[in-house]
Amino acid sequence: MTVAGLLGLTACGGSDGAATTGGRGGGTEVVASFYPMAWLAQKVGGPDVSVATLTKPGAEPHDLELTPRQVVDIGEADFAVYVKGVQPAVDKAVDQHAKDKSLDAASAVKTLPAAAGEDGHDHEHGHDEGHGEDEHGHESEVSYDPHVWLDPSRMAAIATTLGDRLAAADSAHAAGYKSRAQALATELNRLDQAFRDGLKSCRRDTIVTAHAAFGYLADRYGLKQVSIAGVDPSNEPSPARLGELSREIKAAGATTVFTETLVSPKVAQTLAREAGVRTAVLDPVEGVKEGSGDDYISIMRRNLDTLRPALECS
Repeated sequence: MTVAGLLGLTACGGSDGAATTGGRGGGTEVVASFYPMAWLAQKVGGPDVSVATLTKPGAEPHDLELTPRQVVDIGEADFAVYVKGVQPAVDKAVDQHAKDKSLDAASAVKTLPAAAGEDGHDHEHGHDEGHGEDEHGHESEVSYDPHVWLDPSRMAAIATTLGDRLAAADSAHAAGYKSRAQALATELNRLDQAFRDGLKSCRRDTIVTAHAAFGYLADRYGLKQVSIAGVDPSNEPSPARLGELSREIKAAGATTVFTETLVSPKVAQTLAREAGVRTAVLDPVEGVKEGSGDDYISIMRRNLDTLRPALECS
């Protein structure tokens, strides 16, 4: 079955978990792994692409398992865009069926170590060094933090690279891809400036997050991330680790434990009660629920509005 068939099934409520982003205009068929990559593909591709998203709206992307039909669709699409290290099933399928017609967004930017960049420095990896073969499909074998989309400046660089790659894949519409990519990069750089201005003068610098998704945001804006779970939010901490986290919160003077939109807040709420602090939602922009009027930009601006009082920014 082709991507066109997948899109038709999705419109009729198909069960494979894919969703359509943007109209079916007979243009370049792009498969995106999950929401932030689909958003990028649609913004850069515009009317020249149709985008199918492998992850259902509002679903936690780390949990994705591909159906055989979706694997075929990845191979038959004109282009695939994903982030290696987030969804091992997608990594494997792209490597086997779309290696020469895909963009791993993490390969377009400097990446941070898997431990969420706690040393506060960028570590530049070449594609081979930072993106080794994931033979067994285990996320832990990726040596870097894959949450690159949570830094708007990195998203701007990814947008530019995606524009160049789509232009090469579909030369008839090259000018449009590059123009839209440039416009999107400008918008993302404005968002980056808003974060820099909004977080430049804060009394506190520690963000306590539900999972280690915000290392790039912390690195970009001079913050320290303390995470309850690791890169995969399903890995819950032990009681001993929760005790350690409670002590870290108190030592840092943190005011807030941040929950997320797509995972249960129970562990974060328990930790907040133990530490005597409040909770608030900090969205890792891993998915948007069906029918929502939000997009990447609006969610990130809301994240900024959430961070400022929590960090006591002036």
